Amino acid sequence: MPQTYIVEEDYHNTRFDKWFKAKIINLPQSLVEKIIRLHKVKINKKKIKSSYRVQLGDVVEVYNISNFKSKDKEKIIKYKASRKEINTYDDYVIENNENFIVLNKPSGISVQSGTKSFKNIIDILKNSKYFENSKPFIVHRLDKETSGVLIIAKNRKYAQLFTSLFRIRKIHKTYLAIVYGK
Repeated sequence: MPQTYIVEEDYHNTRFDKWFKAKIINLPQSLVEKIIRLHKVKINKKKIKSSYRVQLGDVVEVYNISNFKSKDKEKIIKYKASRKEINTYDDYVIENNENFIVLNKPSGISVQSGTKSFKNIIDILKNSKYFENSKPFIVHRLDKETSGVLIIAKNRKYAQLFTSLFRIRKIHKTYLAIVYGK
């Protein structure tokens, strides 16, 4: 008997393999492909490919994948900001609504964590009042030493919208450099 799942609005138009890893079991891409090849997954009673884009309301049937083991990621130590530090970002907020936040990113802090950057804006803001009922989705990035306007989506739908607007150049980025001397 298959397990049945229904695709929610957050994952509308997302590749099936990404949806599968996020909602069912986090496996390496090769195992996801193998599960699809062995017809252990059907969408709306049809065979699919990993590149299939799931739609709102799609019925996903998953047949006996119990012998596959989840790929456990190493626990990454995230930056835990103090309440005082979170509150300092109130001054940088330009726009805040239910779908996205726009802020004036100061220089000297990364947008997301990396190998050499531990303190970052996403980890600071995700525990703030701005993301109480949602999680931050990075739409675009600015370098650590660059200050400027940063858009962070509060849901997958708006993250996809802003990403596509950047891609088709309906949202323009303009950089200015301030230099000292000749």
